[in-house]
Amino acid sequence: MITHPSFSRLALLTAGLAFASAIFAQDTTAKKPTTPAPAATKQPVEPALAWHEVTTWGVEGRAWPEMERKRWYDRLPAVADGAVTTAVWNLSRDSAGMMVRFKTDAALIWADSTVLKEKLNGANMTPIGASGLDLYARDAAGKWRWVGVSRPDKKTTRQEIVAGLAPGLREYAVYLPLYNGVEKLSLGVPPGAKFEALAPRAEKPIVFYGTSITHGASASRPGMVHTAILGRRFDRPVVNLGFSGNGRMDAAVGELLVKIDAAVYVIDCLPNMDAAAVREKCIPLVKQLRAARPDTPIVLVEDRRNTNAWILPKRNQHHTDNHAALRACFDQLTAEGVKGLSYLPGDDLLGHDAEGATDGSHPNDLGFVRQADVMEPVIRAALKGR
Repeated sequence: MITHPSFSRLALLTAGLAFASAIFAQDTTAKKPTTPAPAATKQPVEPALAWHEVTTWGVEGRAWPEMERKRWYDRLPAVADGAVTTAVWNLSRDSAGMMVRFKTDAALIWADSTVLKEKLNGANMTPIGASGLDLYARDAAGKWRWVGVSRPDKKTTRQEIVAGLAPGLREYAVYLPLYNGVEKLSLGVPPGAKFEALAPRAEKPIVFYGTSITHGASASRPGMVHTAILGRRFDRPVVNLGFSGNGRMDAAVGELLVKIDAAVYVIDCLPNMDAAAVREKCIPLVKQLRAARPDTPIVLVEDRRNTNAWILPKRNQHHTDNHAALRACFDQLTAEGVKGLSYLPGDDLLGHDAEGATDGSHPNDLGFVRQADVMEPVIRAALKGR
């Protein structure tokens, strides 16, 4: 029998493809792709350390130190429970703005900390920012500069913050978590190292009352919030009373504010308010503060524009209306003879390139630096002579 050449070639090609398919099927069955397990982060072996419990000398940013607290690291005193809204009370359990200072000549610094909440961060926060510790030191010129952070992965973290430090006795500061509470905190240095606890400074603090932005969302680490940046620039204690979603010029918070002998009050609540709420609450809050503290400067801050407001007309108009309402309140107060008021426009707070926020609303680190830059001259003028 004679076979046509083209038929023979087709048969051979078909057989070859079938054979190759069989081999491929066998290979893929035998060699399933696997995802390599992530390498575990290697932690240094804990050396011999002398531990220092922070509550034995205190933190800055913890206002009303003489008043009873339900937890030592709560921002508000116990009397606030039931006086402020439930949301504000719950948010006050976060340690935002608190900072502890010390001197050491240690070559390494460890921390042993336990936070209040199991959840270490939200969608727009890093675990370091929400639940971690942020270490700074003064350089030879006396300027605060960043050194290192803790890296929390669970409620209790006992780990090295930094090692290999240059020799010398210097001042350090540790900023506490922004969006978590602290249950306990100790700092560890080698037993032979010098360690001097530095009590909270007695200078009058800059007091910020505001929203999630003041609270610290979305700073990558606790020292990058504008309140902390300004505290370093002015070299002065800061009290952070930012309450995420709940900074609304409440009279109940005002009753607590007047109990602080502040260098200046910075009222930055507009991101949680609309124009009607501003008109309703701003003047009463300022008069409440002024009646109790006739000489304490007060800075009223317009809200930042969302970084995508340029393309969202409704949102942009919301900011415009808020700004107009606050300006009208400021003008009325000054016309009535209220002294010591300053006004801080909001349009420049995050810059004009739409790059200053994580989610349009909350500043990223760039946005917080820009916000500090805009606020600094206004607060500096208000602080003159204070």
